[in-house]
Amino acid sequence: MAALAPLLAVAFLAAAAHAADPFAFFDWDVTYMTASPLGIPQQVIAINKQFPGPVMNLTTNYNVVVNVLNSLDEPLLITWDGIQHRKNCWQDGVLGTTCPIPPGWNWTYNFQVKDQIGSFFYFPSLGMQRAAGGFGGITVNNRAVISVPFDTPDGDITLFIGDWYKKNHTHLRKMLDDGKELGMPDGVLMNGKGPYRYNDSLVSDGIEYETIKVEPGKTYRFRVHNVGISTSLNFRIQNHNLALVETEGSYTMKQNFTNLDIHVGQSYSFLVTMDQNASSDYYIVASARFVNESLWTRVTGVAILQYSNSKGKASGPLPDPPNDEYDKTFSMNQARSIRMNVSTGAARPNPQGSFHYGSINVSQVYKLRNEPPVIINGKKRTTLSGISYSPPDTPLRLADLYDKKGVYTLDFPTMPIDGPPVIRTSVINSTYKNFLEIVFQNNDTIVQTYHIDGYAFWVVGMDYGEWTENSRGTYNKWDGVSRCTTQVFPGAWTAVMLSLDSPGFWNVRTENLDTWYLGQETYIRVVDPNGGYNVTEMVAPDNMLYCGLLKDKQKAQKPHGSRSSASAAKLNNYLLVVLVSLLALTLGH
Repeated sequence: MAALAPLLAVAFLAAAAHAADPFAFFDWDVTYMTASPLGIPQQVIAINKQFPGPVMNLTTNYNVVVNVLNSLDEPLLITWDGIQHRKNCWQDGVLGTTCPIPPGWNWTYNFQVKDQIGSFFYFPSLGMQRAAGGFGGITVNNRAVISVPFDTPDGDITLFIGDWYKKNHTHLRKMLDDGKELGMPDGVLMNGKGPYRYNDSLVSDGIEYETIKVEPGKTYRFRVHNVGISTSLNFRIQNHNLALVETEGSYTMKQNFTNLDIHVGQSYSFLVTMDQNASSDYYIVASARFVNESLWTRVTGVAILQYSNSKGKASGPLPDPPNDEYDKTFSMNQARSIRMNVSTGAARPNPQGSFHYGSINVSQVYKLRNEPPVIINGKKRTTLSGISYSPPDTPLRLADLYDKKGVYTLDFPTMPIDGPPVIRTSVINSTYKNFLEIVFQNNDTIVQTYHIDGYAFWVVGMDYGEWTENSRGTYNKWDGVSRCTTQVFPGAWTAVMLSLDSPGFWNVRTENLDTWYLGQETYIRVVDPNGGYNVTEMVAPDNMLYCGLLKDKQKAQKPHGSRSSASAAKLNNYLLVVLVSLLALTLGH
């Protein structure tokens, strides 16, 4: 019973703070398992023996308790891509805020999806682990009192797309450590499965593929997430329109696409109506973009859309991608066309556009420029503004809490440095309630996508060339889409604005796993000058893990295997439900 105490303490505090909002409990065992998505057995990361992991089906303002048992042979953190963790960076699941969960240990995340709706995903954030799996969906539904700006779909379908290698994540990691390129991926998976055998010479027999079964005449909501490593993918469903309605927590102006480029780390919601005849099944395709298609043919994922009255298997060529395989202007114009629906509410009843970001005075401007990989101290590294980030052994937020000096520096430059690139733990220093303008300048030759933890930002502009102050004349200051992950095309820039309304440390990173692993990230430190962290920010959780300079504070946890933890997890869940129910009843009276 002693092992249950930390979990029960978390539940008690959480219930006391949020008794009015429902709880959702999850018990996860993160393990390796063997799968053959491309026809060859390989080691993947599974959650409760599922690959991909389970979809978390939540509703606005739910309190979420996730007990994670790390049954891997290396440290683990789970990050919740797009979940804002209001004033609670402790639960963000990245090295800047949380010590990793050691092998054989468990740790309980406790956070609230406060004032959010939309389509997001989670994944393991350390050491290229996402390249082996461990990802799953997060669906945050509207509360019943908040209307949705389209008719209720007849079904909700989550689809994970992403490039994939037959080598496991430790092998890919070693390649990067040795200064090598990862090279062309071996394929594209859809929901963890390989391609349908649309071409006998390209796809070997016996590969399991994804089949999505639908009813004729009905409309389904497809939530599509690019959880891959580094490849932008063009998504399309043969003979069907994709009506875009939401992206990463924002309802968009509804518009139809025949195909859409989805870049690494991005999530979109489409309404798809089953309005075709059922003479055969239909292809669902995700194919590599901005590459030589004749060489990259294998980097194509194919699933099957199957009507209940289908008369046969899909056959013939795949639906065509955009005309020019290298045409990034087509893709940029697609991205520019995505606008926020400012006349509707999302998590709240007021319109999304009632907060006029275009009229707010900017407090700070940062131009973050990336270049092709460079050699620093004999090692291949990637940089932002000339700085390659080196994660310290002590999480940044934990160092602040215990006043440990020298862990990081607050000298991240507002403009790229002109001197030789350096390896540093350099952080952006900012203030609670500041309004930031960040320009991502991509001077590399491949598309990068950038993500900011804890926030949604407004994408106000993107164009080719070098950003200058005159570029602000092209900004969209009214209905730019609000999201958490944006693409930046090679030789181009993307500008975003965000309101720093959540104290803590928040990760800014590329979502491309190889360039992220090699140093292309930083953090924004957001401090409230009127009261420090623990006034406007939630206090550190009681179950905090300690490492680095604070490792002596950590009490040992006896490693426990998956089997012994299964019954304990069920018991934990049961006791939590009972405890929270009792507390809710008590506080309600």
